[in-house]
Amino acid sequence: MSVGGLRSLSMEHFNLTAESAEFNLDKALNALAATIVDLEERKKFDAEMKGLRMIFKRYMESKGEKIDWAKIKAPSDDLILPHHTLPECSPKNIKHLASKLAVLKLNGGLGTTMGCVGPKSVIEVREGQSFLDLTVKQIKYLNKEQGCDVPLVLMNSFNTHDDTAVILQKYSHANVTIETFNQSRYPRIFKDSLTPMPKNVKDGLQCWYPPGHGDLFGSLYNSGLLQKLLDQGKEYLFVSNVDNLAATVDFNILQHMEESGAEFIMEVTNKTLADVKGGTLIDYGGRVKLLELAQVPSEKVEEFKSIKKFKIFNTNNIWINLAAIKRVVEQGDLKNIDVIPNGKTVDGKAVLQLETAVGAAIQFFNKAHGVNVPRTRFLPVKSTSDLLVLQSDLYQLLRGTLTMNPARPFPTVPVVKLGPEFSKVDSYYKRIKGIPNMLELDQLTVQGDVNFGDQCVLKGTVIIVAQQGSRIDIPPGSILENKVVTGNLFILDH
Repeated sequence: MSVGGLRSLSMEHFNLTAESAEFNLDKALNALAATIVDLEERKKFDAEMKGLRMIFKRYMESKGEKIDWAKIKAPSDDLILPHHTLPECSPKNIKHLASKLAVLKLNGGLGTTMGCVGPKSVIEVREGQSFLDLTVKQIKYLNKEQGCDVPLVLMNSFNTHDDTAVILQKYSHANVTIETFNQSRYPRIFKDSLTPMPKNVKDGLQCWYPPGHGDLFGSLYNSGLLQKLLDQGKEYLFVSNVDNLAATVDFNILQHMEESGAEFIMEVTNKTLADVKGGTLIDYGGRVKLLELAQVPSEKVEEFKSIKKFKIFNTNNIWINLAAIKRVVEQGDLKNIDVIPNGKTVDGKAVLQLETAVGAAIQFFNKAHGVNVPRTRFLPVKSTSDLLVLQSDLYQLLRGTLTMNPARPFPTVPVVKLGPEFSKVDSYYKRIKGIPNMLELDQLTVQGDVNFGDQCVLKGTVIIVAQQGSRIDIPPGSILENKVVTGNLFILDH
């Protein structure tokens, strides 16, 4: 995968000129629009396809461009500010800033990679509560504490919209204003002909895709919610992934944003060996820019992964000025955003999904820069390995927020790697009867047919490997400290 505008792909499907490809796409999209009877639905579809036309044009025009590695520089000190240097926000200013804030959670993803049905945000995290439950709690407490009305905005996709609408009914008495809108639904494009896969807007879900969180700007604008927030006096939008429960409102950052006049602030944090694939901020030709792994020439990948040269990565916690979003959309600045061509195979056919990332828009906002935040503000759940860390005694839950247990003797989070036998949530719970005590754990690696009894304690480095055909049952109450466990270990009822 690579990003349009920065690295060329294989040229096999670029026989068409940019002009003819755009003409063919435009004709096909018009034909799709003609299958819509309802005028309001047609108007919405046309607005969405305007966005697709824009990034398709960018993709075609930039297909031969490559990133100039020599122009890449480490960002200067004024482009990446250490979080600890930001002045403390006073209680009076917190109340002032809270009145101008809206919080947006990216809620377009499904939990399919972890074996769940429906939105990822409904996966149970702690004490029977989901990501969405805990997010609502965070906002509810903030509003109560500050006597304000910070709205919670959810950007759904067509994959999560219906289920989310049902789930939101449970929060009707939560005293939190919840707004929703959908990101665009774009047709997948055949790789050979560069024409849309669907022939009718009612064609199956396999013909469509949500085009990445970079679609936030256009979709928020088209939904009318951007103008609604501005009319309510909201000035700032805090954006983060719904599965990052550590992405809470930080008024020190918001105060710095207001005082500096920055229109876009990206929270970055120091890379570890577990984060080498994460996008990083760079100085590119004198402007701050997000560099993703997909944009890096193959011969430079190892250099990109180095934590010595590229020391930070994007947490996707982003602060944006709402009026600036309106300006950037209306001026058409996003026509130059980097495009990510994501290749897929659907029904045996090679297709393209043209996607964009919200962080890639940083270059279009005035005084944009990064703030290097503590690792404690980045706690995503991408796998059951991450889920185990969050559910353990390493973290405490208070008012919907997870914080590191002060009883942990080290400031770092242990490295946990569960094998494919644990990858689905159902299997994870069947194999782990009780979440182990992990306060003093450095590293855990589990492979094969392994099962944990209740009240186990893991310390130091623990490696448990059941070879093919073997099974290991860790007895209840076991204490494993700097141990390697292999072979067979059965616990039988009698």
